[in-house]
Amino acid sequence: MGRAEGERAAFWAGPLPEAMAAVGASAAGLTGERAADLLREHGPNRVDAGARRGWRLLLSQFTSPIILILIAATVLSMAVGDLIDGAIILVIVAASGGLGFWQEHAAGRAVDALQARVRVNTEVIRDGREVSVPVEEVVVGDLVVLRAGNVVPADCRIVEAGRLQVDQAVLTGESFPAAKSSDPSPPGAELTARGNALWMGTHVASGTARAVVMRTGRDSTFGAVSRRVAARPASTGFQRGLTRFGLLLVRIMVVLLVGIFVANLLMHRPVIDSLLFSLALAVGLTPQMLPAIVAVSLSAGARAMAAHRVIVKRLDVIEDFGAMTVLLTDKTGTLTAGTITLTGCLSVDGEPNAEVARFARLNAGLQRGFPNPIDAAIMAGQPAADPQARVAEAPYDFTRQRLSLLVRDGGPVLVTKGALHAVLDVCTTARTAAGVVPLDEVRDRVLHRFTELSDQGNRVLGLAVRPMPGATSVAVSDEREMTLVGLLAFQDPARGDAAAAIRRLADMGITVRLVTGDNRHAARHVAAEVGLGGEPLVGADLAAFPDDQLADRIADVNVFAEVDPLQKERILTALRHRSDVVGFLGDGINDAPALHTADVGISVDTAVDVAKQAAAIVLLDKNLDVIADGVQLGRRTFTNTLKYIRVNTSASFGNVVSMSIATLMLPFLPLLPRQVLLLNFLSDIPYITLSTDHADPEQLQHPRTVDVRTIRGFMLVYGSISIAVDLLVLVALHWWWHVPTDVFRAAWFVQFTATEIIVLLVLRSNRSVLRSRPSAALAGTGLLLIAVTVALPFSPLAAPLGLAPLPPVVLATLAALTAVNVAANETAKHLVPPDPTGTRRMPGSH
Repeated sequence: MGRAEGERAAFWAGPLPEAMAAVGASAAGLTGERAADLLREHGPNRVDAGARRGWRLLLSQFTSPIILILIAATVLSMAVGDLIDGAIILVIVAASGGLGFWQEHAAGRAVDALQARVRVNTEVIRDGREVSVPVEEVVVGDLVVLRAGNVVPADCRIVEAGRLQVDQAVLTGESFPAAKSSDPSPPGAELTARGNALWMGTHVASGTARAVVMRTGRDSTFGAVSRRVAARPASTGFQRGLTRFGLLLVRIMVVLLVGIFVANLLMHRPVIDSLLFSLALAVGLTPQMLPAIVAVSLSAGARAMAAHRVIVKRLDVIEDFGAMTVLLTDKTGTLTAGTITLTGCLSVDGEPNAEVARFARLNAGLQRGFPNPIDAAIMAGQPAADPQARVAEAPYDFTRQRLSLLVRDGGPVLVTKGALHAVLDVCTTARTAAGVVPLDEVRDRVLHRFTELSDQGNRVLGLAVRPMPGATSVAVSDEREMTLVGLLAFQDPARGDAAAAIRRLADMGITVRLVTGDNRHAARHVAAEVGLGGEPLVGADLAAFPDDQLADRIADVNVFAEVDPLQKERILTALRHRSDVVGFLGDGINDAPALHTADVGISVDTAVDVAKQAAAIVLLDKNLDVIADGVQLGRRTFTNTLKYIRVNTSASFGNVVSMSIATLMLPFLPLLPRQVLLLNFLSDIPYITLSTDHADPEQLQHPRTVDVRTIRGFMLVYGSISIAVDLLVLVALHWWWHVPTDVFRAAWFVQFTATEIIVLLVLRSNRSVLRSRPSAALAGTGLLLIAVTVALPFSPLAAPLGLAPLPPVVLATLAALTAVNVAANETAKHLVPPDPTGTRRMPGSH
């Protein structure tokens, strides 16, 4: 960081009042009117790194090297006198780019509207009261209120903090949350040492805080990091497959087109004409519309998924969603009903106990860390706890696994609730019917009861107390020498539809595995009820395996219990190393690391902010059937995108090879550059409607991904059929009918364009064209473009385009050979299916 930037950015240094005054903040927060003015002045609180909108998106349609060279060569051609040819070429290039821009822009706007449905909100003080606003509407000077699970919405300076711990791993890579306070930090402190600063994109692991917003959006530290990494290539399997596909086309294009250009020069054809012809063929071989086709397909897929209550936040993950082979999920709400009920407040002796229930309500009703289903179950149907009874709190965190409240109950009493083993760790005595006894006397009985309750599907917590006379604050170190007073049992029964949903996913090639922090007994009980057999692998055993052995150890494990957040990440990483495409469904604070690591991070709209933000897909209904529906739609989107890649590549390859051969056999260029570009433009239009096309059931049966080897085989087989038919047309026109040059070009133009559209309708499915009908939009657009193509040689545009009317005998010849082409492609389907539908896994490298 430079000196000037450091001085500007050092809001963490110096007195707090000065820092707040510098941004116009006050202890009472902003007024709603002032916040609205600031939002209009400075824009929304978004990073938007790498996003392309408006004129940037339009320019991107013309930035490929081939298009730029073609434009330069065309301008050169116009400079030496060929104005009409050059103008026609530029119009076609502009129309092609405009079509791509329109499609991508419309797709982007549609997706923006969908994503607004799952935006993250944050609490701020406006007009003297706490209100919830979208993160995008946070402005400099806002006073934000933060609790466990909240995402930090901007760079902030802490005003007050209550045992605040913040997970900063997204910026610093730190494994554990950092403790934060309002104490000033030195101006030159490193980012990790700025204890009074909060950074956009991080999240609160535990505790509470009020903080004033100092920097938003692209001015934040997270914004600066995002700009630096914005140019990095996407890491989804689909994007990696497209990259390999692009490299394949580049190799083919270079070899063919250099050869064509040299051959034209050796035949003493004009240099500019030869160059333009070669470049036009290059444009024809390049799938120019691929970005637009992908954008349209993905946005259409996102809209269809939204109708099934699945909101896609990152479009590029749709393909990986369809390719998913393993789904890791917690049990709450997916395998279970998600409605937690308190079934027992038991004494150490195992009897229902009103005193245990009263202490549980004090702990649950007075905590301010974050709302959670356990505390909600304790307080269900009960009057709210008296806020005057609250003295202090040691918030829950995932390391201690305990929550402690110092309350007034006669005198100050510390009430601690948490995982039983974590509570037993800080207890030395236990309260029984016979009185307070050493814990060791009853430990075995307590653990036996814990096992019995857990085997019945209960989640069991421990409850302990300790008098603290005269205390006015509490620290984690006060959790010691406590007295175990009882057990709390909670039930969350298995969903009636979970077993069927798991079988449905298995039939789709997706293995569901349970990953939970709950104890092994409860995990085993739920897993058995939903059909996930096998003994649970617990976190302690998981830790004993080094990373290089873990993948083999967990290959057949369906249930993981007593695992912490870092172990969830290890499980994910090990499965990915086995070449699985892994989805992770989570909604808690401790799920954020795994949601980031997974190929497909899935959360729900009721999740904590950090989980919802980390996820790529958000479910409006926490249900495995919803995921199955989404996967089906993801596979349909992938299938329709792959249709474009396969058919366009084989047609373009066939056309380029055919014209290369024709160049050597004919005394003239088989097509003019403007004709090559126009046929490429016209034949691309029907592909835009591919997103509406149907997919056959067998195309959706297995996880799949882009396989360059299969695409190459498809291109060679079906491209060769195209070449053979093209050469038959050449022989018939030039040596049989002896047609003039302009008629030959018109015939080849019609044959190339119409055939590609017809072949798309044939090769979109492995089934007979009569058994698998295209969507109405695809069929209608295709037939319309065929009619336009056939009519062009007879229209007023024929002369400027270098075309001539086709005699009836030529039209009949083209129709007959097109029928031969269709028959050959239908026959080839039985030998080499155009769309292999076997299971395809992602590459193991990530």
